[in-house]
Amino acid sequence: MKDPRDIILRPVITEKSMALMEENKYTFIVDPRANKTEIKKAVEALFKVKVEKVNTMRVKGKTKRVRNIVGKEPDYKKAIVKLKKGDRIELFEGV
Repeated sequence: MKDPRDIILRPVITEKSMALMEENKYTFIVDPRANKTEIKKAVEALFKVKVEKVNTMRVKGKTKRVRNIVGKEPDYKKAIVKLKKGDRIELFEGV
């Protein structure tokens, strides 16, 4: 198994992800090659919680332009992890 820190890259802190926390769902940017099983094991290992469900999605990077030069932000993979009732991730609390 890969190191859990290589799979879970960073948390997503937005208004929408904060609203999902009320439903016991947490959002992370993950390695694009990771599958749902690897993401589940990584979250359980890093945060010592039980994962009930994992939803993943691939997000296309936005096109950016400065004068005549066109560039693109990189694509990434996002995972929404639902925890068992009663479990919480302390990292997100108070943000």
